[in-house]
Amino acid sequence: MSRLSEFPITQRWPAQNPDVIQLYSLATPNGVKVSIALEEMELPYEVHRISFDTDDQMTPEFLSLNPNNKIPAIIDPDGPDGNPIGLFESGAILLYLAEKTGRLMPNDPVGRYEMIQWIMFQMGGIGPMFGQFGHFHKYAADKVANNPYPAQRYTNESRRLLGVLEGRLRDRKFIMGEEPSDYSIADIAIFPWVRGLSVHYDAAEALKLADFPSVMAWVERCSDRPASVKGFMVPPPV
Repeated sequence: MSRLSEFPITQRWPAQNPDVIQLYSLATPNGVKVSIALEEMELPYEVHRISFDTDDQMTPEFLSLNPNNKIPAIIDPDGPDGNPIGLFESGAILLYLAEKTGRLMPNDPVGRYEMIQWIMFQMGGIGPMFGQFGHFHKYAADKVANNPYPAQRYTNESRRLLGVLEGRLRDRKFIMGEEPSDYSIADIAIFPWVRGLSVHYDAAEALKLADFPSVMAWVERCSDRPASVKGFMVPPPV
């Protein structure tokens, strides 16, 4: 019997190779965080497309792995003590993968917690605020045409958060430092969201991204990494 058979999600999305990490995702700013990390860490994985067009994320099988019906989620057949583990929430997955491999995170406790605080900054600030900005700027602009308050609120907050990042990155190449070895899951947690402001939301002018040169140079640096180029295409477009 497959080690993954206890997970109902595998009934709808069967594993072709049950010995590798199973990734349930889509190429959104949240989704590519995990595919980029998997590529950076050189961990073998198998991807399953969770299509929003057909509400895959609302099916009982997907909800059995993530009751919050969001991507990404994973199953690692070789989890703690050699037992399978299922995880959701991209920040938790990034931390798990970094600890599993001992890669993309500082070795010292002080550095580790400093990195974690920036992951929390993404999860509590960057993700939800940029997401709300994108919703009102691109997808619901017609609904707030006569009420500029929602768009202005999230524009202001997004620029404030970008300013926090600009201050952090003004004298360093990565969130945790200047050296290539300082690249970490904190960068992976944040930069796809900043990249998404242009790529997904067409908001470079609306947010005046040129006002944040250190941030934009960092996004380009992170995006050009071979693992990022591969991770952006997971799952591949249909």
